Amino acid sequence: MTNKEIATAFRELSRLMELHKENPFKIRSYQNAYMTLRKLDQPVEELAEAELASIKGIGKAISGKIRELVTNGEMEALEKYREMTPVGVRDLLGISGFGPKKVRTVWQEMGVESVGELLYAVNENRLIEIKGFGLKTQEDLKKKLAYFKLSQGKFLYARLEEHAKDIRELLQQQFPDARVEWTGALRRKCPTLESVAILLGGVAAQEVADQLEWPEVTVSGNTIKALTEDEIPVTLYCCAKEEWGSKQFRYTAGPDFMEAFLKAFPGVDFKGVAEEEEVFAKVKLPVLPPELREQEWGLELAQDNKIPALIEATDIKGVIHSHTTYSDGINTLPEMVAYAQAQGYEYIGITDHSKAAFYANGLKPERVLQQFKEIDELNAQMTNFRILKGIESDILADGSLDYEEDLLKQFDFIIASVHSNLRMDEEKATQRLLNAIENPYTSMLGHPTGRLLLSRPGYPIDHKKVIDACAANQVAIELNASPYRLDLDWTWIPYALEKGVLISINPDAHSREGIHDIYFGTLAARKGGLTVEHCINARSADDFLAFAKK
Repeated sequence: MTNKEIATAFRELSRLMELHKENPFKIRSYQNAYMTLRKLDQPVEELAEAELASIKGIGKAISGKIRELVTNGEMEALEKYREMTPVGVRDLLGISGFGPKKVRTVWQEMGVESVGELLYAVNENRLIEIKGFGLKTQEDLKKKLAYFKLSQGKFLYARLEEHAKDIRELLQQQFPDARVEWTGALRRKCPTLESVAILLGGVAAQEVADQLEWPEVTVSGNTIKALTEDEIPVTLYCCAKEEWGSKQFRYTAGPDFMEAFLKAFPGVDFKGVAEEEEVFAKVKLPVLPPELREQEWGLELAQDNKIPALIEATDIKGVIHSHTTYSDGINTLPEMVAYAQAQGYEYIGITDHSKAAFYANGLKPERVLQQFKEIDELNAQMTNFRILKGIESDILADGSLDYEEDLLKQFDFIIASVHSNLRMDEEKATQRLLNAIENPYTSMLGHPTGRLLLSRPGYPIDHKKVIDACAANQVAIELNASPYRLDLDWTWIPYALEKGVLISINPDAHSREGIHDIYFGTLAARKGGLTVEHCINARSADDFLAFAKK
């Protein structure tokens, strides 16, 4: 082991001990050992234990732990504290400027156990009211978390889209005669990506690589792998213009789709085609939108000539699922209303958290009635815009909704969501949702699995049973448009459509700007083949309310 690796082990031990509020003297001694070891010129492994113990800042106890680490490859004390600490909490300690005391606070007071959960809490303004935090601290942490996530190898589409636009523009400027377009998972609008993939036609790979001024650039055949100054991984494919169509079709297609396509049309030569449309023309198929080129069912749509007119973000008429300062939103009710109206929407559904969500300043019954009054007053001033009275009601452990029936029946609509007890097994988690869906006051099931992309998997549920129950009880399902969620997963949209279940593309907005997440929800919805007809908030306010009231 190198000195750096040994020093890092002591640094980790000191931070874990501080996290668990252990002996301050021992913590300082391990911190000092870290500082001493990383500055030593001679490899620690080469020193006798007596020599090691004589070094200032080491001593007999620490030298023994060093020898243990060198000999066994691990340190008993460190392993003890690792076992005491969830892996996700240990990850939090790796965030620059986010020390053990703050990690302990969010872990113990908020139940945050992963980087993704912390990032989501930051975006929902959960940290502002906690002692030792504030708006400035929260904003600073948001930037640090974004950087931390960039280093993990996979990226949310929402994080890379603007970078991808800039990279494409840069390449087009550098190679004005080349044809430059997105390809791969980026072009298919996958919720998570491994890199920004771009196809360049009419320029050689080595010529491109020679002009790139990024820190890391490697060439292999016609493919370039690179890392930008912002540490964004980029994959560039180069080809002749006369084979552009063949290459774009090949690189755009998901593995399952490509396998099904080649199986369906054996022996057909797709090489040397200049335009992608010609590939489809060769097999007498209509051009399939890139978003649908993931799985075999997308190909079947083309074969049956049933490619749907996919929904667009501009088709959405109502902002459903929005939070205000009544619970954990950052903007007031009038501010959220004014912003939604200014963006061209026809109505907004206010859905602050219910009383069980104490961590999010959930509304007690008297505050619900106070909000109703304010909504009525604002609606009286509105022309060509409506505010709907909703709530994001916590689904309790037994599947019942928060609040008593006399209050539940006063809402225009209710989104039923799980926010607690996320570690149920599949049978219990599914039954919990079924109970909530069967409640006559449930209009919509919110973020069905509770997942946080790249950070927390959703709790296990039987999707078919849940969707079947929604069909039987005329309950819509939310596609939560937050790029951290995108839950319901797009792969279950086709089954929902088959069963006649309506989808609502909801921003889960905790600020005015959060309303714009509808765009990312729409991208995910398109991958599932969603149309305007099957999207409940692409309908008018009257039609939405008619559905909600069954």
